[in-house]
Parts: sequence; C-alpha cells; structure tokens
Amino acid sequence: MARGARGDAAGADPIDWVTRTADLALRHAETVNGGTLPELVTCASGISPSGPIHLGNLREFLTVHFVAEEIRRRGIAVRHLHSWDDYDRFRKVPVGIDPAWSEHIGRPLSAVPDPTGEFPSWAERFKAPLRAALTELGCEMVEVDQTEMYRAGTYREQVLTAVRKRGEIDTVMARYRTKKVEGAEPDEADDAEDEGHGATEDLARFPFKPYCRGCGRDTVTLTSYDDDTTDLAYTCDVCGESHVTNLATQDEGKLVWKVDWPMRWTFEGVHFEPGGVDHASPGSSYTVGKEIVGPIFGGSAPSFVGYSFVGVAGMPKMSSSKGGVPTAAEALRILEAPILRWLYVRRQPKQAFNVDFGQEVLRLYDEWDALTKKAAIPEKRDAAVLAWERASSTAAAGALPVPAVVVPFRMLSSVADVTAGSREITARTVGASEADLEPRLAKAATWITDYVDPEDRTTVRDAADAARLGALSAEESGWLTLLLEHLPADFSDGDALTSVIYGVPKLALGLGLDDAPTDEVKAGQKAFFKLLYELLVAAERGPRLPTLFAALGPEKIRALLTPST
Repeated sequence: MARGARGDAAGADPIDWVTRTADLALRHAETVNGGTLPELVTCASGISPSGPIHLGNLREFLTVHFVAEEIRRRGIAVRHLHSWDDYDRFRKVPVGIDPAWSEHIGRPLSAVPDPTGEFPSWAERFKAPLRAALTELGCEMVEVDQTEMYRAGTYREQVLTAVRKRGEIDTVMARYRTKKVEGAEPDEADDAEDEGHGATEDLARFPFKPYCRGCGRDTVTLTSYDDDTTDLAYTCDVCGESHVTNLATQDEGKLVWKVDWPMRWTFEGVHFEPGGVDHASPGSSYTVGKEIVGPIFGGSAPSFVGYSFVGVAGMPKMSSSKGGVPTAAEALRILEAPILRWLYVRRQPKQAFNVDFGQEVLRLYDEWDALTKKAAIPEKRDAAVLAWERASSTAAAGALPVPAVVVPFRMLSSVADVTAGSREITARTVGASEADLEPRLAKAATWITDYVDPEDRTTVRDAADAARLGALSAEESGWLTLLLEHLPADFSDGDALTSVIYGVPKLALGLGLDDAPTDEVKAGQKAFFKLLYELLVAAERGPRLPTLFAALGPEKIRALLTPST
C-alpha cells in the first residue's frame, strides 16, 4: 500500500514528509477500519475566519492538501474536508476596524456584520479572498459551514451525548488543567471552558455554551440544567435577559472547542488532521481530544502532525486580530502559485520559516528556476525535485500556470523598475510577448512598484546632467564618444549591445571588442560603468547596463549621454 522505498532505490520515489505523513494517515485509516482501507479517506482542516487568513493559517490548508494529493496519487479515494468554524465567537476588534464593533464581541462570527457591507457577514468577509487564493493554488476541498451544521440541528445527538457524559469529560479536563505548559499560548479556537460560565461548579464545567436568545452573545451564566427535560437555563451577563433552551429541540449554541473537535472527528470519520504545535502541547486541544473521543463519542483521534509558525521577515508572529498580516492573496501578487506552494511543501511541517517580501524574492525565483531545470533531468530526481513536482501540479488541475517563456524574475523586475512597471515595454525589452511572460511579468511589475522601498528603486533622469557632462575628463569624454559611435541603431540584439557597452574601454586602449579584458581594461570598465550610472540614473549602481539600455531605448540613451554643443 504505502511506499517506503528510499530515493536511492532503483525506480523508487524519494521520501519526503508528505510521503511519510500519508503513510501514517493510511496506516491509521486501516487500523480504525478493521484492517482494511475505508472506501473514502478523510483528511481534514479547519479554521476560524476571525480575521485575515494569513500565511501562517495557509499552512493548515496546504499541509492537508499535499497529504491528500499524495493519497490520491496512489489511486485511493480521498477528500480534503474543510470546516469553517464561523460559529465561533467574535473575540476582539482587529486593528483598523471601528471600535464600535466591540458591541458584537461574543456573537458568532457568522452573525457579525461586515463593516464594509460588501459581504453577508464578518466571516464571509475573510473566507472570500482565501477561497480565491486557494483556487489559484490548485487546492480543492469540500467545505463545511459549522454555523449551518449547528443551527440545522445536525449535532443534536452529539450535544446530548456530551452533556450526558459531562462528568467523564470533566474528569479528563481536570487532569490537564494542572499540566499546561507555563508561558505556552492557548489554542486560538479555545472556548472559555476553564474560565467558568455557570452558577454552580457543575455548570461552570458544562460542555455546551448557548448564545443568548436576546442579544446573540455567548456572555451567559448557566443557572440550571434538567437531565430529564434537557432544559438549560441561563442569564445573559450583557443584556440581562434570562432564557431556557432545550437541547433536544432547539439549536442555540455549540459545544466548547475541546469537546467540539473530537466530536467532529467521529462525526466526519476523520483519518488525518494537522494542527499548530500549540494544539498538541500538554492540556491543549489534541491531547485532551484524544482522551475524550473514544469514551464519549466512540471514535478515535486522527493521525496528527503539528506544524510550526510561518512569519514574515521583519514582522512578529502573525495574528488575525492585528492589522497588516500578509495573506495568501497578498503573496500571490508577487509569487507564482507553484512557488508559494513550494515554500510550504519543501519544509517539514515542524520547521518554522519566514516569507520575505523584500529582496529575498529575487533569490527565491532564481532558486526555483534552477530547480526547474534540474527537474527536467530524470536521473537527477531526488527529494528536492519531488517537492518541485508536488508544488507544480495537482491531480485535479494538472500543471499550474507558469510562463511559456521563462525570463529571470530579477531581469523582469529590473526592466519594470526603469519603465515605471510598464508590462508592454518590459516585454518588448526582453524580446517576448506579454502573454508568454505571464504570470511572472505581472508579478515582477507589482513587486517592483508596490513592495520595493522607493529609496531602492531606480530613477531615470528626465534630462541630461549638463553640469556633469560639461565636467567630463578627457578619458570620460573619449569613452562616451566611442560608445555613441558604436551603439547599434536599435537595441534588439542583447549580445551586440552588451559587447559594445563592455567593449568601450577596450576600444579606448586600442583593443578589439572581442579581445580578452586586461587588468587595465577591467579598471576602465569599472570607472566607465560608474559614469554611465551617474549620467543615466544619478546613482553609482543600478540595473545591469545592457538591461537598462534596452529598457530606455536608443533615443533616450543618446539624449542623456550626449554633451550639449
């Protein structure tokens, strides 16, 4: 069934974390299904759409996606089941949102209005861009809306079971209340089961929490529960109203998180589900859920892998409740979809990493292009190439979009830099059509105009520097004269243009353009190039000169380098 051969075995696939994790997931699925694989393997993810779904959250989706893809590649029926935990409470007002939205704290995310009015709810405001990004990333999933599930009464029997066995649940919870790691962050999705929300000790540990029928918040104190009638009484701490909800006939709340999660493992038949490393720490969701799922719901915990945080260079750990956190949609403005996927699949889930939106983007594209060339050579297939393969295509979508003509990202961005991001001029400069350069062309233009600091941008002079041209030394004047004499009529031939630019100091010393450079020539080239940058972009350095010349064109170059007479 599962592959276990090492990469150096003849004809075998190399091993990576995806292969190993899929092996464990399938082994678990066989075990809980009595020794045979179930008809459908379920790999699950879940997230609370409480704010921008950032690059750290993306690891939840892609970890499941890659494992499900590997299982599918083996010819096994599998689904990626994703739960939108939009029935979770609204906890805090993010930076940049009207503070008046604090009146909605305690209501379900699906019941909080979108401040812009563009989406039906707060939750949908953050689901929409993530859905679009996942489509671009080739990540398909079956979506489950937890608001709909709870309000439709889908989990009524499971709720009644948990309430009936609340003593057993509390016994497990009590063991872990003293085992929490000092300084560890709580699960982001945790409800306040340890904070107490009942008038008596028994009710303070109640596994179900209603939303107030009057104001819609979960800010309630439970006052009584009748096991015979299943009537749960409560008083709202905010609006002051008192109500009774019947758990067998009404659907006005949800299980607390550490009970809700194992309930869903059983209900959905989940075989694999990852989580942040904090979910597997002592006393957190997964460790508690493992002990609850069997005795309470008759199921078993899925195969689990913990993943570490994903940050952004120069920024602290990402939080959806804070402003300015980069999302998948933001990253896809500058990274081709396979490259963003590659950032996640090439690392072990427990390895934390940063996504750099700055100059590191250039190196990242160079590394990707080099790996792409390596992947074209069958005998060089190894774990790195396998990661490239996983990033480049999916079973459903096939190969993800890449340029038909691959031009280095640093060249495209350099040309875009001096052409104010013009895709048309950039394409013409590098000698390819815009269509053949996409999607990389648009991403290079976006990166250089929106992400590179203005002080790092190249600013082409509007007019010739008359003062500097009037103060040329005899040597400098000779260089410019030779350059203008030998420049081709058009700059379409990059090799010819490069030969002239690099060859001017050779010609000045009586050598030919094709002669090997001497130490004296090299020294002359260094001084000559500095002069050109001063006259063209008012700096000591800039884009490669042949690229700069091609982007500006013959007319602009001659205008900036010709002394007035």
